[in-house]
Amino acid sequence: MTPRALAALERCDVILGYRTYIDLIAPLFPNKELRSSTMRQEAERCREALALALEGHTVGLVSSGDPGVYGMAGLMLEIAGGQLGVLGGPFPPELKTEVEIVPGVTAANSAAAVLGAPLMQDFAVISLSDLRTPRELIERRLLAAAQADFITCLYNPSSRGRPHHFQWACSLLLRHRPPETPAGWVRDIGRPGQSHCVTTLGEIQKAQLDMFCTAIIGNSQTAIVAGRMVTRRGYPLEEGERP
Repeated sequence: MTPRALAALERCDVILGYRTYIDLIAPLFPNKELRSSTMRQEAERCREALALALEGHTVGLVSSGDPGVYGMAGLMLEIAGGQLGVLGGPFPPELKTEVEIVPGVTAANSAAAVLGAPLMQDFAVISLSDLRTPRELIERRLLAAAQADFITCLYNPSSRGRPHHFQWACSLLLRHRPPETPAGWVRDIGRPGQSHCVTTLGEIQKAQLDMFCTAIIGNSQTAIVAGRMVTRRGYPLEEGERP
């Protein structure tokens, strides 16, 4: 959590979010009203937040990482803009309320810092969740990223409903990248019990990753240096400096 996000939540009367995220921040705000809900109730959370704001409350709607990266920012702007109504239709101008988007640290950045410095060139972030995105489109994006030599960061690698999605994604990347390509994963980034592994694309395909994991697959310029992933930018080095 960034200092700006912490300060924003301090100003709020009510804080809403997915149950896991509310549980994580609850110790920080013992005297605030916290409201949690389950997965797939995103629109309902946004409507509740807007209704509370229109009543005069300062409301915090939390996501993990950055709210504009697979988070709640886009949906909240749609609903607050009147495209979806909680009062029976579009809102009159006098009922509009201000929406402030507070940037955070998305999992690609925080995972990269744990694994080393793998995002030093162009990279793609792809979610493997097919809840809102067709599997066929995810496949096209994976193949395009692999063909274009993008470093590839994979969100939502596997879940109970799609236990083999991560292995499937790795098999697609292996069509255009050698199995010795450096790769790594981080679980529970920044939380108690954080763990990680630096390995190769051929080996990471065997890993059993879940929704609390983020994986990064290097490109042709990525190496493992002293146990950490490093994607080289091509800076000139003195003799003996390059591992």
